[in-house]
Amino acid sequence: MKIAKIDQFRLRYRCQLVRITTDTGIEGWGETTLEGKLDSAWAAVKELEGYFLGKDPLMIEHHWQHVYRGAFFHGGPVLLTALSGIEQALYDIAGKRFGVPSYWLLGGPTRNRIKVYAHCGVGGDQEKLQARLDYLIKEKGYKAVKTGMPGKWHGAESPERVRRVVADFYDLRARVGDGVDIGIDFHGRVTPAQAIRLAKELEGMHPLFIEEPACQENPDVMATVARATSIPVATGERLFTRWGFRDVLEKQSAAILQPDLSHAGGLLETKKIAAMAECYYVHLAPHSAIGPVAFAACLQVDACIPNFLIQEQVDGALGDGILKEDWRVEDGYIALPQRPGLGFEIQEEALKKPYEGDFDIASWFHDDDGSVADW
Repeated sequence: MKIAKIDQFRLRYRCQLVRITTDTGIEGWGETTLEGKLDSAWAAVKELEGYFLGKDPLMIEHHWQHVYRGAFFHGGPVLLTALSGIEQALYDIAGKRFGVPSYWLLGGPTRNRIKVYAHCGVGGDQEKLQARLDYLIKEKGYKAVKTGMPGKWHGAESPERVRRVVADFYDLRARVGDGVDIGIDFHGRVTPAQAIRLAKELEGMHPLFIEEPACQENPDVMATVARATSIPVATGERLFTRWGFRDVLEKQSAAILQPDLSHAGGLLETKKIAAMAECYYVHLAPHSAIGPVAFAACLQVDACIPNFLIQEQVDGALGDGILKEDWRVEDGYIALPQRPGLGFEIQEEALKKPYEGDFDIASWFHDDDGSVADW
């Protein structure tokens, strides 16, 4: 069996896909959505075509090592997003070739269902927030949600601002009750000192984690925050490969790692990161804020790592008209995938509706006047 063809599809701002077809007719799908850099990831896949065409698609580890180690610049978001998407497609092919879900090729399952959390929004209209919570918790049965640190933060904030924000988080706890986990994403927007102050104030509401309380580039600073609070610190959505996570683990900067399988290196690389984390008694809550193919790949890894905690899930990741059958959340969990490969079928009609735009990530980090936010 050889790789005969590689195609790419841009379906919407959260979903760019790669399809690998073998000379036996088996198709494998992966996701190469790179937030804010769709064209770059597309070009990287095109560049890799020359190597992959004609190769045995089952030699996944060999191909990964060749692409990663054979490049003068190892890693980075563009190359690794392209490589991660291709690797996903190869595991999809391998699972279909042997007639099993891809997690059986990674050691087999350690659980029969996968806990997920949904996003409930950040502050704003309280009626809309309550309606969103009612939908997620009462209608859909979610057991965990995530919210974020609202607004822009300066080097120091007044006690009034801190008390107001903290009060809103405690109000959220009162709304959902103690039976629902709450994750709080700082997005690295506050200073380390401010993060420590906020964390101390938030300990009484028992968050599941605080995410990126400091920017991920400096694991020493993250470790300082982690040692100053009893709340588990989470990080990793913007780190790449096991080498990117090494310092975080060695410096004990986080209790929860959040590798993004579509950027960090793919299924097997994420499993290797999980194995490293297991030695430090650290859990994984994989990041996935793009499309349903990336989410499907995450489920395969979630199934087989013993130190899995919870999986991020955005609404569009459940199918969004791209999959023939949406993933179903029941009582806060998704049942273990049973179909071969990554466990889904693509809705062919979705491939006929290309999207030409890009992901407007700049709006996350700039003020209304276009200037860069302090943090």
